[in-house]
Amino acid sequence: MSLDILLSGFLSCGNVSRILIVKPSALGDVIHSLPFLNALKVRYPLAEIHWVIARGIHEILQDHPLIHRLWIIDKNSWKKPAHAGATLAEIRRLARAWHEESFDMVVDLQGLLRSGVMSALTGSKIRLGFRESREGSSLFYSHRVTGGRDIHAVDRYLKMAAFLGCDILDIRHPFPPLPPAAGLIPVREAHYAVMAPAAGTQVKRWPPARFGELASKLSLPSLIIGGKSDTALAQAVVDASRGAAESLAGRLTLKELAAVIKGSQFMVCNDTGPMHMAAALGVPVFALFGPTNPARTGPYGKIHTVIRAGVPCSPCYRRKPCKDWRCMTAIGVDDVLESIHDSALKSTLVRCS
Repeated sequence: MSLDILLSGFLSCGNVSRILIVKPSALGDVIHSLPFLNALKVRYPLAEIHWVIARGIHEILQDHPLIHRLWIIDKNSWKKPAHAGATLAEIRRLARAWHEESFDMVVDLQGLLRSGVMSALTGSKIRLGFRESREGSSLFYSHRVTGGRDIHAVDRYLKMAAFLGCDILDIRHPFPPLPPAAGLIPVREAHYAVMAPAAGTQVKRWPPARFGELASKLSLPSLIIGGKSDTALAQAVVDASRGAAESLAGRLTLKELAAVIKGSQFMVCNDTGPMHMAAALGVPVFALFGPTNPARTGPYGKIHTVIRAGVPCSPCYRRKPCKDWRCMTAIGVDDVLESIHDSALKSTLVRCS
């Protein structure tokens, strides 16, 4: 793909001083964007990189050494008609501030109408996004990059980096400084597993009783993670674990969550945001997939294991459980345990009873 004269002039290192990344959400998608951030900073080491991020997720990028400034938006309130006045005022304020920054380049990795409009409101002449972006957002871009739909999000974002002349062979997920995990975990053992029984929709969740049974069969303790809304789910796992698991659900900030995950031996999880965090931190993941496609949203990297029931209707991308729901219920505890055993035999990951 050839670059036109306008873009070519800005892509020389000396001409790019400010870049804005528009990627407000969600947690997993923000984690997937970190290799793009790293490649961009390597290509333009003197440029200030700014990032539009949603409140609530912003903490995972706070104090990031590669990011000059975070622009935090109240994305959830923007959806509420009752907040329309405040939303318009916030958008006007942001538009004025973005114009003052005079961004040389804006990259929309989100690809929705809201993010496309935000890109246009910056006033930047160079606004890049994916050709396949939804909700008409591509109408707001000056340049459209073909990313593809049936590839992993990390590889898709790296196509944007390649378009901008970045080296995409050295794939890294740079995190901001994390707190020590030792003061956050309630177990004395140095080795522990992490389990994430929650997911964005019910249809993607393996039954909590099976997480608990799995925990009871491991020879190391398990820490159950999740948000405040997942405390009951996490407790159900603990109750089924015969004393082998403890819950941290609702008790950790995002950076603390990352620290706890980083210190673990491995993670067992559904298709959920913390799964991508573990993969990015180099922690082996055993991910249970049913209605979604691991080729698109699975853990990124070769050290991870995706466990599926092998039913012909998966992936179906349904957001509600069907009558049968075999894609998740047909995954047995022993199936997961066997996968952990097999991995442990190769890398002495963990000993299981």
